[in-house]
Amino acid sequence: MSNRFAQAGRWLALPAITVLTLSHCAKTNNTMSTSSTPTATTTQTSTNKNPLLAEWRGPFGGVPPFDQVAVADFRPAMEAAMTENLAEVDRIANNQAAPTFENTIAALERVGQTLDQVMTVYGIWRSNMNSPEFQPIEREMAPRLAAFSDRISQNKPLFQRIEAVYNSPQKANLTPEQQRLAWVYYNNFVRAGARLDEQAKARLSEINQQLAGLFTQFNQHVLAEETDQVLIIEKEADLAGLPQSLRDAAAAAAAARNKPNAWVITNTRSSIDPFLTYSDNRALREKAWRMFVNRGDNGGENDNNVIISQILQLRAERAKLLGYKTHAHWRLDNTMAKTPEKTLELMEAVWKPAVARVREEVADMQAIADKEGAGIKIEPWDYRYYAEKVRKDKYDLDQNEVKQYLQLDKLREGMFWVAGELLGFNFKPVTNIPVYHPDVRVWEVTNKESGKHIGLWYFDPYARPGKRSGAWMNAYRDQQRLDGDITTIVSNNSNFVKGKEGEPVLISWDDATTLFHEFGHALHGLSSNVTYPSLAGTSVVRDYVEFPSQLLEHWLSTPEVLQRFAVHYQTGQPIPQPLVERIKRADTFNQGFETVEFLASALIDMKLHLAGDAKIDPDAFEQETLAALGMPAEIVMRHRTPHFGHAFGSDGYSAGYYSYLWSDVLTADAFGAFTEAGGPYDKEVAERLRKYVFSVGNTIDPAEGYRSFRGRDAQVDALMRKRGFVEKEK
Repeated sequence: MSNRFAQAGRWLALPAITVLTLSHCAKTNNTMSTSSTPTATTTQTSTNKNPLLAEWRGPFGGVPPFDQVAVADFRPAMEAAMTENLAEVDRIANNQAAPTFENTIAALERVGQTLDQVMTVYGIWRSNMNSPEFQPIEREMAPRLAAFSDRISQNKPLFQRIEAVYNSPQKANLTPEQQRLAWVYYNNFVRAGARLDEQAKARLSEINQQLAGLFTQFNQHVLAEETDQVLIIEKEADLAGLPQSLRDAAAAAAAARNKPNAWVITNTRSSIDPFLTYSDNRALREKAWRMFVNRGDNGGENDNNVIISQILQLRAERAKLLGYKTHAHWRLDNTMAKTPEKTLELMEAVWKPAVARVREEVADMQAIADKEGAGIKIEPWDYRYYAEKVRKDKYDLDQNEVKQYLQLDKLREGMFWVAGELLGFNFKPVTNIPVYHPDVRVWEVTNKESGKHIGLWYFDPYARPGKRSGAWMNAYRDQQRLDGDITTIVSNNSNFVKGKEGEPVLISWDDATTLFHEFGHALHGLSSNVTYPSLAGTSVVRDYVEFPSQLLEHWLSTPEVLQRFAVHYQTGQPIPQPLVERIKRADTFNQGFETVEFLASALIDMKLHLAGDAKIDPDAFEQETLAALGMPAEIVMRHRTPHFGHAFGSDGYSAGYYSYLWSDVLTADAFGAFTEAGGPYDKEVAERLRKYVFSVGNTIDPAEGYRSFRGRDAQVDALMRKRGFVEKEK
C-alpha cells in the first residue's frame, strides 16, 4: 500500500484525511468551508519556537526533526502553516499578470513547503504513534484540514488562472511534463468541484468536513480494538502446535503487557495468521479468528456500522453534486479502468475459477480432517490449519521449516541486493538521523556506480500499541528538480512481532512477500526522476500504483535471493535446493483461498459504492451480497466491512480495492518480459522497467508507460496462469 502524506503538496491518500497543500495539488478529491478558517495563534507553544515550523536541517538536504516533536506542537503548527499556505495561494490567485505556466502552475508547485513538512510528521504520528494524547487533536483537526483543502480547490480566481493556462494555445510550447502537470491541476480542481456554484460548493465542503471526521472515528475505533483486544493464553498445554518462534513472540507480547507466566496473541494479522496456521486448539483458533474478523463490529463505542452507513450516504450525495452517478463512478473516472463496469468484468472473470479452486481446497482439507478422525466440518478458523496439513501432504512442504530460513534482517539485505541488481542502488546504514521510535532505522541510498546520493530509506518493522495494523510505504519528501536537485525520503512500515531478545525475527513466506511488496513502493519513490514534485514517485493513479510493488514480489523466490539470503537462523546454511524446488512446485497452492478472500473484499467495496444513496446496513449488505456471489462458507473477506480501512478510513482506496487485481494483471504480464529474455535479472529489461515505469512518476499516462516497457498492452491470461487457474505453458 502506498500511503501518501501531504508533503510535497500531495493530497493525502491512505488511510487519512485528504489534504491539499499548494505547493502541489496533484491528488485532489476533497473540499472545505469558510467556517473553519485556520488562524495562526491559539496555542500552548509559540509558533516562533515550534520545531515543526522550522526548516528541516541536518544532512542529506535536511531531515524531519523527530527528536524534537511534542504532541502539543501539532495543532499550533498546523494552524500557522495553513494560514501561511492560504496567503501564498491568494498571492498567486490575485496576481494581476496574465496567467502563465510559470506564474500559476509552477508557482503553485513552490508554495506550501512549511505545511508539507508539518503534515508529514503529523501523518507519521497518526499511523505509528497514535496515543490517547494525540487522538483528540486528530479528531479536532481532521474536519479543519478538509475545510482548508476546500478553501484552495474552491478558490475561483485560482481556478480561472489554472483553466486559462490549461486552455491556452501556448500550452503547445510547454514540455510534455509541463503539459501533463497542467492537465493534472485542471482535472483535479474540476473533480474537486471547482466548477460548482457557490451553494453547491458550500454543501460539498460540509460533506467533506463530515467525512473527514467520520474517517478519523472509523480509524480510531479499529485501532482501539486492535490495541485493547488480545488473546491471553495461561496454560502451556494450549500452545500445542505452535512453533518456538511464535511462542517466544507471544511471551514477549505478554511481558510487554505485564502478563507474567502467560502468552499473548495480539490482534494483528502478523500474530493471528500464524496462530490460526499452527494452533492445535480448535476452540482457541475460533476465539482468535472471531476477535480478528469482528474488529469494529462488536457493538458498543467502537462499532463502525453506523459510521459506514453515514460515509456511504455522504459519498453518494457528493458524487451527485459533482455530476457522477455514484461514488464509484467518480473514483474510477480518473483511473486506468475508467469505469466500475470494467473492474467488475475483471473481478467476476477471476471469481468463478477462484471459487472452483476453493471447493477443491476444502475437499482436500476435509479429507485430511476425516482421516484424522477430527469429526468436524471445515470452518473459517480451520482453513489455515488444515491448508498447512494439505501442503505437507501434497508437496512435503512445511511452512515452519521454510520460516527457519526467513530471517527479517537477512531478507532486508536481500531486498537491497535486488535493488542493486535491477536499479543500481546501494544501501548504507546511517546513525546520525533522528527517528520517532527506537525501532526505526535509516539507510542512505546511493547510486552503486557513481556514489551519487539518491535518498533516505526509513524502516519501522515492528508492531506496538498506537501503530495501525498492516504494512505500507510513505514518502516524507518527494524528489524534484524545480529549484535545485531535491532528493527523496521514503519509509516502509510493518507490524512484525518481536521474538525473544537477541534472537533473529523469523517471518512467514507470506510476510516475506509483503516485505518485498512494500519495498517495491519504496523503490518506486526512490527511482523518481522528474522535475515537478506533484508528479514524483508513486503519485500515479490508484490502479497503477500497486503494479511496481506487486512486481517486486517475484524476486523473493529467485534462486539468487534464496541462495544468498535465505539462510538458517542457527546454522547459517543456505536453504536446501530440494526445499526450494518444493516451494516452487507449491507456488499456486492455496490460490483459491487467497484470491477469494481478496475478491470478496474488492467486490463488496465496489458494490457498496455502486448502491448510490440507498440506505445500507453494512453487516446485512455484506452477508446478502456474498451469498448472492456464492461465497464459500469456509472463507471470510480479507477485510470485513466494519474494519475495512482501505474503503472507510479515507477516500484513498474506496471503490478502489480492485486495484490490487488490476495491477496484478500488469505484474504477471510484466514479469513475463523478464522470463522471455534472460531471466529475472536481465539488464536490458530492467533498464526499460526503470526508464518507463519506476522513474517517470505521473509525467506520462500509465498505459503509455506500460506499452513503452512491454511493447504492447498487458494480457489478462498471464494473471490466470500466475494464479494457477489455467495450465501453465510447458
